[in-house]
Amino acid sequence: MNTHWMRRTLQLAAIYNLLWGAWVILRPNDLFHLTGMPLPSYPSIWQCVGMIVGVYGIGYAIASRDPLRHWPITMVGFLGKIFGPIGFLFGLLTLGPNDPGYLPPVWGITILTNDLIWWVPFGMILYAAAKASCLPKDQTALPVDEAMAAHHDQYGKTLKSLSEDRPLMLLFLRHGGCTFCREALADIQKLHNKLESDTNLAIVHMGTEAEAAGQFASYQLERVSRISDPECRLFRSFGLDRGSWGQLFGVSVWGRGAKACLIDGHGVGKLAGDGFQMPGLFLIRDGIIINAYRHKNAADRPDYARFVREGLAAATS
Repeated sequence: MNTHWMRRTLQLAAIYNLLWGAWVILRPNDLFHLTGMPLPSYPSIWQCVGMIVGVYGIGYAIASRDPLRHWPITMVGFLGKIFGPIGFLFGLLTLGPNDPGYLPPVWGITILTNDLIWWVPFGMILYAAAKASCLPKDQTALPVDEAMAAHHDQYGKTLKSLSEDRPLMLLFLRHGGCTFCREALADIQKLHNKLESDTNLAIVHMGTEAEAAGQFASYQLERVSRISDPECRLFRSFGLDRGSWGQLFGVSVWGRGAKACLIDGHGVGKLAGDGFQMPGLFLIRDGIIINAYRHKNAADRPDYARFVREGLAAATS
């Protein structure tokens, strides 16, 4: 897919945002003079808007390096460019010239250059990213037993051998920067001793071994078996595909994501892997799946202890 025009669009957006933000920060009164509005009592607040716009410029510059991979940055900017005009129009329809917060129609010039002219190219970039996510799935995935024999952890142990020693809880993570990936690692950290008393534990990720080693160590999970699967072939063998827009960006996902990120403190990081890939959880004994949990959406949060307990009980009944 030709992404040259996407890169150029995002580069132009980055330059525009950085220049506009610098202008507002350095000369906060200019726009008020140009539109005939009274000068603000607290220009520092308006300068903060300039700083926010400038930060978006940095984001667009990063996204321009790989527009299809870094589509979340473009999507956040696109949403801002939609909600800004909506707020401006709402103010025109509900406020009068003497009301606090009223912006005259001439202020719409900023809406045109900051928002409206970017709707089409940003929308096309997001459409291209969605279309890329719907490309045919990899048809070369191995059967589960063969895949388990072909993939090994950092110690050289295959997944099959780990499942023959003891029941194996196999966790597939989303990309390394995902809030829910970080939440899952934190959950495993809390339950690590309990889980390892009943099972072997292995985690499949999409990053490099070096990236995973650092991330797992930050959760005191550096000794847990980890398998790098950047091409997602092991994901496919276990029936884990890329998610739909609803599974990845539904209302419940945004709500849970905000809580996990801001309230629970898991935050977000750089995209490390396929941002559309869905996670999953499996309990395996002697190479055979005895319990499976395939997430309905990216925000699903399994009860790991219960999952293992129910799987072991079913296998022995």
